[in-house]
Amino acid sequence: MEIQHLDLLRELADRGSVTAVAFAVHRSPSAVSQQLRTLQRQLGVELVRRSGRGVQLTDAGLVLARASVAVSTAVAEAEAALEAHRGGRVGVVRLALFPSAAELLLPGLLVRMREHAGIELEISDRDVSEDEFAQLTADVDVVIGHRSDGVVPVEHPGLTVVPLLREPLEVALPLDHPLAGRERVTVADVIGEPWVGVPEGYPIDRVLVSMALQSGVVPRVVHRTVHLPVIEAMVAAGLGVALVPRHTSAGRAPGRFRLATLDSVQAGRHVEALMRPERAARPVVQTVVAEIAAEARATEAASEEARRAS
Repeated sequence: MEIQHLDLLRELADRGSVTAVAFAVHRSPSAVSQQLRTLQRQLGVELVRRSGRGVQLTDAGLVLARASVAVSTAVAEAEAALEAHRGGRVGVVRLALFPSAAELLLPGLLVRMREHAGIELEISDRDVSEDEFAQLTADVDVVIGHRSDGVVPVEHPGLTVVPLLREPLEVALPLDHPLAGRERVTVADVIGEPWVGVPEGYPIDRVLVSMALQSGVVPRVVHRTVHLPVIEAMVAAGLGVALVPRHTSAGRAPGRFRLATLDSVQAGRHVEALMRPERAARPVVQTVVAEIAAEARATEAASEEARRAS
């Protein structure tokens, strides 16, 4: 078996179609199909079968797709060992972050990366629903994703997951709101307010759903957007209240809106780095993730210190 043929099975398992695989590996769909047929002939086992207009992996194909993860990781670890022996950490690392994570972590990360002149970062903003971050690892080396409190971490046997920080969510209130002078509010205090929210399925929205289940009141969401500054601006304009991440929003709150801690609800989001194991084995990727983790710790500590001082 050739490693690149096994990789095609894994890509097909992850991406779902020959066309998507072909686009990802920069080959034509016919070339991908031909290589899959070659692998089937070599093994004498059906690996792919027709399903409607597309194809799907057979049980044997799925077994080999899962096995290909270990094979690719072993090769990457061997290459990493050789690279470490040569003493070099040089290369390109593709990094995807959701926008508020970029706002929180990216400036400090880029400052830290000045100490690693041989590593080039290719950075993209990718904001998707909570369940879709894992899929992005097929196209980049490191994905910074988030999940809401109370959601059991999904097991990703084909991924490496590095926890970075937990960011509490707080209720953002207009300055002239009757509750704006309070440090803490309850679900009952705010659930009946007009809400400025994020799209359904996003981590922050799942906290709002939990509040609805606890109170028995369906919140009235007047606007949804993925852009945190827009949410803050709408709150500042008196158009509603919102759940916002503490570390990210606190710096923009003074003079614009108030933040209040939500009682009796586990309101927060966990920020994590997700990678395919073979990419996580690369020394350059390890360096980038270590610097992201260091920046996350520093950001969390600075935010808590500022909160105590206020």
